[in-house]
Amino acid sequence: MARMRGVVAGIGAVCCLGLGGVGCADSGAVTGGAPGGDPVRVLRGAADALVDAGSSKATTSLEMATGGTRVTIRGEGVYDYRKRLGRLKVVLPRDPAGKVVRRPITELLAPGALFMKNRGAGVPDDKWVRVDTGTLSDGNLVTGGATDPFAAAEVLRGTRSATFVGRTEVAGAKVRHYRGTADLRHASRDATGANREALGAAAKGFATARVPFDAYLDDEGRIRKLRHRFSFVNGRQDEPVAVASTTLLYDFGIPADVRLPEGEDIYAGRIAAE
Repeated sequence: MARMRGVVAGIGAVCCLGLGGVGCADSGAVTGGAPGGDPVRVLRGAADALVDAGSSKATTSLEMATGGTRVTIRGEGVYDYRKRLGRLKVVLPRDPAGKVVRRPITELLAPGALFMKNRGAGVPDDKWVRVDTGTLSDGNLVTGGATDPFAAAEVLRGTRSATFVGRTEVAGAKVRHYRGTADLRHASRDATGANREALGAAAKGFATARVPFDAYLDDEGRIRKLRHRFSFVNGRQDEPVAVASTTLLYDFGIPADVRLPEGEDIYAGRIAAE
């Protein structure tokens, strides 16, 4: 456990600075009857629509703000929803003084595991660091610097209440905007595979299991934009940190070839704290 905490120290330290909202512009549409049916039912099935789509490109954003400091961590890559494999290039912000430019970290997302390259902290450039996401108190929804797109979708399986806000557009795609609250405990029960353990850990590790969200679904029920607002306990301050996680999905059906590293490519040495 001590080693695992060291692995995510660099990204975790950035996340522990805190965040505010990642803008989700409203269309100003008037609330009316939900054209896709019962909003709770539609949202609980949104992850299944991604599996049907097969794959997509994805961009992620984590934003926090505490003590007058605003930090944003951005990621971009591809995801295979059937194999539950993704690849993201995560760009960390400069240091608080604005002087140190950190190299992008390549992250490979897999069931129960996170692989990171260019991790720094004494890890050779040609080696990967592997983290068992089951050991992370937030299920890797925050501390990895990017929320796994499929895990983000499976949070919606725990939707307890939701309303249809109206129609709008996201990146040129016509979508239906829903606003609601999910419960991570219920999401973990209905999630698939390793996400059950991850979301269960998040339900226990976050300040609250309730997660407000805004979801934007296209007419095929696929998520185009999803914004969660987590309440994260970072262990460095008494008050929880509000973390806004935004995921954008597009170019569905594109090739998403994600290859996990072989055993000899994984770093087994000691991870230095940053």
